[in-house]
Amino acid sequence: MTDPKSKFLEVYSLLKSQLLNDPAFEFTDDSRQWLEHMLDYNVPRGKLYRGLAVIDCYKALKEGEELTGDEILLASVLGWCMEWLQACAVVLDDIMDNSHTRRGRPCWFRLAKVGLIAINDGILLTNQCHRILRMYFREKPYYVDLLDLFNEVEFQSFSGEMIDLITTHKGEKDLSNYSLSLYHRIVEYKSAYYSIYLPVACALILAGENLENHAEVKKILIEITIYFSVQDDYQDCFGDPKITGKVGTDIEDCKCSWFIVKALELADENQKKVLYENYGKADPACVAKVKEIYEVLDLQGVYTEYERETYEKLTKTIETHPNKALKALWGRFTGTIWTVDRARNPDRAVEN
Repeated sequence: MTDPKSKFLEVYSLLKSQLLNDPAFEFTDDSRQWLEHMLDYNVPRGKLYRGLAVIDCYKALKEGEELTGDEILLASVLGWCMEWLQACAVVLDDIMDNSHTRRGRPCWFRLAKVGLIAINDGILLTNQCHRILRMYFREKPYYVDLLDLFNEVEFQSFSGEMIDLITTHKGEKDLSNYSLSLYHRIVEYKSAYYSIYLPVACALILAGENLENHAEVKKILIEITIYFSVQDDYQDCFGDPKITGKVGTDIEDCKCSWFIVKALELADENQKKVLYENYGKADPACVAKVKEIYEVLDLQGVYTEYERETYEKLTKTIETHPNKALKALWGRFTGTIWTVDRARNPDRAVEN
């Protein structure tokens, strides 16, 4: 039996070939080589769980029906549109966070010949997503619905990035801005819509569903994203870079992470003073002082309890929900990149 991921990667090769020969632009040998290298370096390198989730969700919605090759192809194409958006987010986010590694390799902008050309590459990745949609769905009756969906999700995601960045800027002066409600707002807009909601929404549109009839599903997907985001914050702070593929910098970058929010909730006045004086500084000694407070407050224990309770709650909600796509997405995400014992077995963590 053919591995689903291998079949999915075949579609990537097809899309890449079509984009490298896009008639809307007259490529030179240099520009075509640059584009191919940029795509191969950034688009298919992750676990591809967002893209594969589109196929899982669509199959779940069409349960009992024999899907044609064309139907699987269209679901795969939409999956790759998501991976193109993910690549854009990764390229630009790494620049804004001044990160060094991604998926166990130097960030794209860190390569000697790339630098800030990566900004244009990130924009190009978003544009290519829409080129792909046009190539495959322009004649479909739901083409406008797909365009509206992707346009709205992109707007929400970039707006969420803005909230994250301006909050970080303010946070360098005053951590009192940080709260659980602010954290949830950043996660919802920066991550939930493009990362978790979009696979389900794409599958629903392909299956002929009206997204307005699935508002409750969207709420559950936002809760799932917050759960995953807290896990990601755990890995940033406590994970092994050799396993996660990325050196965590949330403390240095003054990020409004779940851990700093919890620390501020639990700390006494002296501990808060230490956090205010040291959070958001790149000095390793300052980072160590912040992590020492985290240890004293047993934030790993607080996290473990949160993770267990949230996983059980979400699992119960999803198992009793009638939407089959929701169940398929939960199975894809928990089965491939997230596990309930991740806090106790960090070697299972992977880079997104």
